[in-house]
Amino acid sequence: MWPGRSAAQRCEDLMKALVVETSSTMRAVLRRILAMRSFDVSEAENGQQALEMLRKVGKADLVLVDWALSGKNSLEFITSLRHETGNETMVLMLAEREPGIRELHRALLAGADDYLTKPFTSLQIDEKMARAGLTWQWDAYCDRQGHPCR
Repeated sequence: MWPGRSAAQRCEDLMKALVVETSSTMRAVLRRILAMRSFDVSEAENGQQALEMLRKVGKADLVLVDWALSGKNSLEFITSLRHETGNETMVLMLAEREPGIRELHRALLAGADDYLTKPFTSLQIDEKMARAGLTWQWDAYCDRQGHPCR
């Protein structure tokens, strides 16, 4: 697909996403949706795994967090992640079945940028990413690689 570039080099060029989700089925769905949009996707089942994963793989451009995490709850995870990453730019989205106003308010105060209401479609994810500015980065990535992405 990209002549003269190793798989590792191509992987470094991809935007990175971390899916933090208790459901293995939902992680697989999100992995597929994001991979189809040329994200290098990592997965974690809980907040502790997610923090360890980020320490290992480095910065993520997008982090999708399930509201109902086991172990460290989602608000603790979001707060810890924002504390550890400082001013690094990343989009942090919460995914919740039926988020209440209080839960959303607390998540936004903790550092979440946006939320997705489950169940969601890939188009809704595209809209949220566009609102967060990730579409522009995706277009720039495609331009750099010299291939049509859409």
